Amino acid sequence: MNWTETWRNAFRTELRAEAIGLAWHGWPVVPGTYPEGSRWVGRAGTPQDGPIPLHDDWLELAGAAPSEVASRWTGRPYSLLLATGFTLDVLDISAELGRRTATELRAIGLVAPIAATPTGRWLFPVATGDPLCAELDRHPEVVLHGRGSWIPLPPSPFVHGVVHWRVKPEVSGWQVPRSSDVQQAVVDALHNERPTAAGTAVLATTTRNAAGSPGRPDVLPWSA
Repeated sequence: MNWTETWRNAFRTELRAEAIGLAWHGWPVVPGTYPEGSRWVGRAGTPQDGPIPLHDDWLELAGAAPSEVASRWTGRPYSLLLATGFTLDVLDISAELGRRTATELRAIGLVAPIAATPTGRWLFPVATGDPLCAELDRHPEVVLHGRGSWIPLPPSPFVHGVVHWRVKPEVSGWQVPRSSDVQQAVVDALHNERPTAAGTAVLATTTRNAAGSPGRPDVLPWSA
């Protein structure tokens, strides 16, 4: 038995199942390039050092139904990319600052999905709508991914390792916090302070369901 091929088949199946599950919960996912040895393959003629969307029209493909998503993850271990700016934005933070931010979130009892990449980035999915606050807008360790951008989700492969969940979406009931709430936690982490009483009161009341909550925009058709 070729165990290498068996493992590859199982991994492709896992990526496909995760893509379908995310689409079922309203997360707009599109297939991306994947590593083969030290190279990224799947989209010829496009320089890249990480996963990028497989298709030129990926913005139009985002938000597809689970059945359509299932048909796109066949044959190859395509990366699982979240198209941001539709139902979700993502705060992309350096690993050390991400750990401290997660500590701040735990301190005020806010459970939120968190993913981490093998390249040292922590990813915090948040509700769309809030720009970066002034203190974080030019911070070198913080990026806000919105419309026209994307981020890799678990278990997308990298040349060295895979993207993994630090906190799975199931733990928060597929709810994500407002961007402003996580940004406040980042600011608190930067200053090594616990949230103030006022900040805690705000953070405690601002979770929302990415899969469907009052006032959430409909799913529409995320840069690495």
